[in-house]
Amino acid sequence: MPARARIFYMKDLILYSYFRSSTSFRVRIALALKDLDYEYRPVHLLNNGGEQNQSPYRQINPIGGVPTLIHNGKTLSQSLVIMEYLDDAFPETYQLFPKSIFQRAKVKQFCENINADMHALGNLKVLQYLESKHGYTQSDKEAWVQHWFHQGFKALETMLAETATDYCFGEVITAADALLIPMMVTAERFKLDLTSYPLAMKIFKNCMQNSAFITAHPIRQPDTPNDLKPAQ
Repeated sequence: MPARARIFYMKDLILYSYFRSSTSFRVRIALALKDLDYEYRPVHLLNNGGEQNQSPYRQINPIGGVPTLIHNGKTLSQSLVIMEYLDDAFPETYQLFPKSIFQRAKVKQFCENINADMHALGNLKVLQYLESKHGYTQSDKEAWVQHWFHQGFKALETMLAETATDYCFGEVITAADALLIPMMVTAERFKLDLTSYPLAMKIFKNCMQNSAFITAHPIRQPDTPNDLKPAQ
């Protein structure tokens, strides 16, 4: 378990989130690691054409993505930006990015391999476009995601061979772990066989013993459908 300075109870933090969104999952992990309390406002990405596409939400986040964080009335989007902001805004909490300039850059590099080269290709709006404009079936979409995700995970496994022990970067949880685990949960949803990536699997097992990852998981959110929640 990470060391924690103290618990904050702040309803001046508002998170717009969707239970299944891997980018929202990242920020929920960060907030949990930092013991920062927040108000959860669900944005359903499928209902009524997607609530993220409706005017009220677009006024908050013009690109329509989740998550969006509001802190003391100030709005931020993009998960990595939010995570770095939380480190800076709450320096006495658990820090996701190393202080070393080089190690910080290496963690960001790992994160961007997921954020830019993997996540974007499996994003809901990309898959919806493939379906509506090119006639992709569910099987086609799964094959698309599997192709790109396997390429990404092969690269991640190579990087982890240089840096990982218990977690992506040694024996402390960083932002890299907060991106890797949601990426793996999403990959499993698209029926990706992850057994070829033993280092990632070991890190996944270790992280999922940590309460921050457990409570942030998609199956335990306020907007998680009842049939997906764990049995009581």
